[in-house]
Amino acid sequence: MNRPTTLTLGPIGQPKLSRDGRTMVVSIPFSFRRSGGRKRVVTPSNADAWAPAKPQVDSTLIKAVVRAHRWRNMLESNMFSTVRDLAKAEKINESYLSRVLRLTLLSPTITEAILNGVQPEGLELAQLFKSIPSEWDKQEATFR
Repeated sequence: MNRPTTLTLGPIGQPKLSRDGRTMVVSIPFSFRRSGGRKRVVTPSNADAWAPAKPQVDSTLIKAVVRAHRWRNMLESNMFSTVRDLAKAEKINESYLSRVLRLTLLSPTITEAILNGVQPEGLELAQLFKSIPSEWDKQEATFR
């Protein structure tokens, strides 16, 4: 039976600047623990556990962004000549369709954050339906 083996690297130390002044050396103590042919990195017992924040997928936001781009593509490919025709075909209110279409104007950063579930906390669809700045940097500042 394989017993776990541990290899510990590095003492805890202060960051040090290299001689040329261009590189910062940071010592982070950790252990490799081998068990059953697999290696795991293990933090010291006195270190706080850390895990990245879990994405909070908002299916309402994602659905609206996806619909907006789908509808825009339908209009741009001349499948429908007007928003009214598209709304009638989709059996939805023309006003709602127009508000959702504005989501295609969101900055790529905000759109990507929504799709990845890492949008700003508290961001809701109702906020996006309100008047949003057309400049991407102003949008990002608004929704931080």
